[in-house]
Amino acid sequence: MSIHPSLTSLPSPSPKILAPQALDENTGTAQLLRLAEVREHVTGDFLVLPCDLVCELGGDKLLQAWMVKAASLSDTLGYRDFSPTAQSGGLGVWYETRTGGTPIKGQETDFIATAPLPRSIVPPDPSSLVPHLAKLVQSMPTDALKDLVEEKHGVPLRSALLYRHPKVRRLTTHRDAHIYVFPKWVMALIQQNEHFESIGEDIIGWWAKAGWQSGLPKKLGMEDIFQNLEATRESYSPQSFLPSPAASSSGSLPPKEDATKSGKLRASDAAEPCLMPDLLAYIHPSEPSGPLIRRVDTAQLLLSVSLQLAKLPSVEEVGPLAASPFAHARKVAYPEGVQQRTTITKQDSLVAENVTVAEKVSIKESVVGANCQIHEGAKLFQCLLMDGVVVRKNCKLTKCILGKRSEIGEGSTLTECEVQENLLVEPKST
Repeated sequence: MSIHPSLTSLPSPSPKILAPQALDENTGTAQLLRLAEVREHVTGDFLVLPCDLVCELGGDKLLQAWMVKAASLSDTLGYRDFSPTAQSGGLGVWYETRTGGTPIKGQETDFIATAPLPRSIVPPDPSSLVPHLAKLVQSMPTDALKDLVEEKHGVPLRSALLYRHPKVRRLTTHRDAHIYVFPKWVMALIQQNEHFESIGEDIIGWWAKAGWQSGLPKKLGMEDIFQNLEATRESYSPQSFLPSPAASSSGSLPPKEDATKSGKLRASDAAEPCLMPDLLAYIHPSEPSGPLIRRVDTAQLLLSVSLQLAKLPSVEEVGPLAASPFAHARKVAYPEGVQQRTTITKQDSLVAENVTVAEKVSIKESVVGANCQIHEGAKLFQCLLMDGVVVRKNCKLTKCILGKRSEIGEGSTLTECEVQENLLVEPKST
């Protein structure tokens, strides 16, 4: 990996590749940040990205939104103020799963609740992400919500949440993109709470509730974390950027959690200070023409997103400046390999390098990987072919995913099939 072009071509500073001794296939995302080798390299505020992310949104815009609304000015400048109100908050990204092509059944979603941020005197830049920011007050997987609803015979709603945030917005069709901007103190939070296994379910879920639920910040050890920051200040390198003076609104005072099951609040609840900096949520707009953000962790999502990317105009069509980061140089990379009397819908298809396409072939709304062979009379519709696939004569494939170096026998008709790599499908299979 140290000589892989995708990593060596990145601008300075070059990425560090770690192989912690305690790492295995079952290590949770929060447990990753608890490993000694990882903690050694995280010396300041940090960004977390998933390995299955497809994102057209510029990272600079996300960091700018975090600096304006979540980064603490005193924390950034290195002032010796370790109160909760002086600490930077966090930022996560969520996107709508019902946009961009055909809805995918069984797609994983998350249940989140957000509260609006205080209005700024100065109107935000429409091109920034600030208008789409909100305070995250609740987060859990939708499956967990369904189990809770079945157990409680309804959606439980704490009065303390409504008392602190009367205008709560609940979303059930969005998904956590697993893109987070975290302040340095989150590493101490993970160390303090050994039961945290997942970032999305544990860290985000508990942090969101701790902003309004009485006593929860203390249970998470926030007092000890902020008191110990001064002892470790020398190891923290403040960022060189300056956020807006109208930055973090994390100094608000939430009330305590429900004093009784009847939902009544004690009069002293509002006087308890909040020990938890804000956790903000960027809710990505569900505009079809907007930047694409998707997690691709299932075969159906791989097919859907691949077909969506195939519709992007090529660099040859719109030029390098207007093209998407995922746009290809040309829709058909090797025209010399395509015979006459073939049909390839270039507006929604991609054909990679060194692909040979015989006569009377029809390729519509499909993605064909490098070194594939499409024989005479084959018809592809909404298919994804990995590298080196061979499709024999007169095959009809619809909504199929073909693994690397697989071969489809002559005269086969397949619909919504997944073919593993190196697998031979017998002729005339259906």
